[in-house]
Amino acid sequence: MTTPTTYILTVTCPAATGIVAAITGFLAAQQCYITEMAQYDDEMTQKFFCRIMFRPANTSSDAIDNIRQQFAVVAQQFTLSWLITNAARPTRVMLMVSKADHCLVDLLYRKHKGDLNMQVVCVVSNHTELRSVVEREGIRFICLPVDKTNKADQEARMLEIVAEMQAELVVLARYMQILSNDTCRKLEGMCINIHHSFLPGFKGARPYHQAYDRGVKLIGATAHYVTSDLDEGPIIEQSVERVDHTYLPDDLAALGRDLENSALAKAVRLHIERRVFVDGNKTVVFK
Repeated sequence: MTTPTTYILTVTCPAATGIVAAITGFLAAQQCYITEMAQYDDEMTQKFFCRIMFRPANTSSDAIDNIRQQFAVVAQQFTLSWLITNAARPTRVMLMVSKADHCLVDLLYRKHKGDLNMQVVCVVSNHTELRSVVEREGIRFICLPVDKTNKADQEARMLEIVAEMQAELVVLARYMQILSNDTCRKLEGMCINIHHSFLPGFKGARPYHQAYDRGVKLIGATAHYVTSDLDEGPIIEQSVERVDHTYLPDDLAALGRDLENSALAKAVRLHIERRVFVDGNKTVVFK
């Protein structure tokens, strides 16, 4: 049985009356069947957000191009920022790692199981430890060692690789380097980072030992878009678990790895399914 081709329409615009009627009426006139729809009005910012999945009666490239051209008229009327994408097309993803392998291995596993509709175009690292893990998957591994003397040059090369590989999303899967403000700006809205929940309280080395010494009762991980504000970009997903006095530092670290895996994988899935909208320094997420 052939799976019907589904497209995703995402819309952001100033809130106004008649937007939903205009969009759904247009899709109906184009013989498009809506399979899923979510919308949200942010009354604080007066912005409207909408995500629609639809199946066109005619899925030829000419027909889809015509839908896009015709929808531009609706978009102009309401000052819409919009995009129509093929839901079946894998997102081109570049992963960045250092020495820790848990987030990398988890993302690759979920990709193989069909949970993440992505094509990993390459893995970039500042170390060589994970080369064998990557290359046995048939994925290109690129090592860009970073030190105080070459950081700017290596970031420039990293951005060149993003362009060369036509990467649509960059995932910092425990990449332990701070990106420059300029690089963060160039990757705005297309770079996701993961970190443990103890920031900014427990910085530096051995955060889980610091947390143990303080007797923390909650542990978690945060996945967010990268901005020039370190670890303070718009949050996409957070995972949290309760802990108690029986958890030793190694137990906290093991649970932390699981939570990082979960939060990062969910954030990547939400992004590639076009379910995340940036709204200032926060996000609107349609799950």
